[in-house]
Amino acid sequence: MLYRRFPRIPELEISAMSLGCMRLPTIGGDAGAIDEAAFDAMLVAAADQGINYLDSAYVYHKGMSEKAMGAALDRTGLRKSFHLATKSPVWLVKEAGDWERFLDEQLARLGTDHLDFYLFHALSHERWDKVRRLGGLEAFEGFKRDGRIRHLGFSFHDSLTAFKEIIDGYPGWEFCQIQYNYVDRDFQAGQAGLRHAAAKEIGAIIMEPLRGGALASPPAEVRAAFNSWPVPRLPLEWALRFALEPQEVVTVLSGMASVRQVQENAGIASAARPNSLTQAEMAILDEARTFYKRRERVPCSTCGYCQPCPNGVNIPEVFSIYNSAAMYDTKADRSAWYKVSLLKAGAGGNSCTACGVCLPKCPQGIEIPYRLAEAHDYLTE
Repeated sequence: MLYRRFPRIPELEISAMSLGCMRLPTIGGDAGAIDEAAFDAMLVAAADQGINYLDSAYVYHKGMSEKAMGAALDRTGLRKSFHLATKSPVWLVKEAGDWERFLDEQLARLGTDHLDFYLFHALSHERWDKVRRLGGLEAFEGFKRDGRIRHLGFSFHDSLTAFKEIIDGYPGWEFCQIQYNYVDRDFQAGQAGLRHAAAKEIGAIIMEPLRGGALASPPAEVRAAFNSWPVPRLPLEWALRFALEPQEVVTVLSGMASVRQVQENAGIASAARPNSLTQAEMAILDEARTFYKRRERVPCSTCGYCQPCPNGVNIPEVFSIYNSAAMYDTKADRSAWYKVSLLKAGAGGNSCTACGVCLPKCPQGIEIPYRLAEAHDYLTE
């Protein structure tokens, strides 16, 4: 495994590949029922491969990711092998005391007395205002002083303007976490935000390098572009090498769900040095990106922040099926699946009442009610 360092935390070596715990193996398709044996095996494999950074959040897997991680680290005895990161649910904070209440709950879930990395989760312009208004920065600084957290940062979903406002608005940031992949180079913070943070000596963690897994299984046209390269390389490797390419990136989070995925991801990161892609390789990635940009219908990363819907709509799944149908030429198959899996359960786009509860929760700023109606019409016409 190759290792990199945060400019403001030079004493730590961080593995170039990190294990994201948002898409862990589950039992029976229930996001809250994490497969303990499979997760334990993944942690052992990650440690064996040299991965030393784990990322979770208060809300992942219906609130069970942190608890599962803590239990798995205890069962395997691997707590000291990893830098442990999780995130404060900013949108759930109602008063100043909530910062500490959530942190203490998360420490208990994880079975640890401290967090190596603690983030304000999914900051936007509005949530940044809340952090300042309710004393979030002062609270986090206090947590650092008493040793409950070691390093302070934030994850981000909003515009480049908002990202710069947050980066420039607090001198104590040690790291940031942004969405970045070969399709989303100019999306949200994007490449410009990556460079802006670097100018402030703030290292970046990359999330969604595979865009919810889609970039690991591309359509034939994208595979054809990749196959034009003389050396065989899986789509997974193209995507991860792009995310690992900038020297400003410290580590790339991949939401893995099996030992095999851990080994594959780690193997790629172990051979991907920064600033190593040639112009010819970047041209191939440009071609793949152009294909996706032409065909993508809704810029949803299936993060699930919009859930639960008060009317029972499975918003991420509706958009996932819609995008898959459009991007991969599988409308007949996807339409059939939409009708069987969502419509019969009352979880399709037609159940949306345009109440608007989901709108402020969406990191991507998607006009969810309008796009749900569009997706429903497309999949049922």
